[in-house]
Amino acid sequence: MKVAIYGQAYGPEVVAPVTTLLLELSKYKAEVCMEAEFAGLIGEAAKGYPVFSMKEGLDKSFDLMISIGGDGTILRAITYIRDLGIPVVGINTGRLGFLSIGKKEEVGEMLREFAEGRYHLVERSLVTATVPGQVPGGSLLNFALNEITVSRKDTTSMITVETYLNGEYLTSYWADGLILATPTGSTGYSLSCGGPVIMPTARSLVITPIAPHNLNARPLVISDDTQISLRVSGREAQHLLSFDSRLLSVDNGTEIRVQKADFCIRMVEFSSESFLKTIRNKLLWGEDRRN
Repeated sequence: MKVAIYGQAYGPEVVAPVTTLLLELSKYKAEVCMEAEFAGLIGEAAKGYPVFSMKEGLDKSFDLMISIGGDGTILRAITYIRDLGIPVVGINTGRLGFLSIGKKEEVGEMLREFAEGRYHLVERSLVTATVPGQVPGGSLLNFALNEITVSRKDTTSMITVETYLNGEYLTSYWADGLILATPTGSTGYSLSCGGPVIMPTARSLVITPIAPHNLNARPLVISDDTQISLRVSGREAQHLLSFDSRLLSVDNGTEIRVQKADFCIRMVEFSSESFLKTIRNKLLWGEDRRN
């Protein structure tokens, strides 16, 4: 078994899960490789392990990537995986955890389930954006697992987002911004702005306005093979374009083309967990004092 490990912080809440993880992996005689900066944070405990970076060290021979942190850590981890097809699972040391579903107290059981094949892989679609003058796949990495968002910059004034679907005019949203979310991202920023929850395997995207001035502007679910074009206008010269949490400043009037990416991220889902169980627990569905 060949395993890559990624994390962004090494605080008290992470020490025990990492220690247990390395001990359990040694029992399976796993070949372990750590992300270079995370290995530096761990220090002595990471000594002797090979490292990988954004540019080198990962390839399709890896059986698994383990992300240690919250959902934001997984979103960062997938920028290392990109189109390699390496399955990823998260050990949740954060808070909510829709993506990082592994409990830090159950690291050993999680590895046993993986080694025994008691899991399945769920393909999660991504979205990508093309911006004239920006190099696709450059330092920003022009794809997102959760959402691509346009939003205002350096102003409290709303922006206007002119939106086209497959070349046909949809509407011009007058709002703080616009979210283009995948099914995975439907439980993130889009949900907090009133968007629907979408099953991870659905072939859909959702367009969710951020604080629209028109009260009849509602989230719209569309087919994931739709070509989306956006053009922003507003009082400032630029607006923000975000790929999950990675930000890019874009000149107003620039056409931004968004579509489903041509590769997927493979998420590990264990037999003891499921998306339905996760949303019941995280969104407290059914937790009504009257029942």
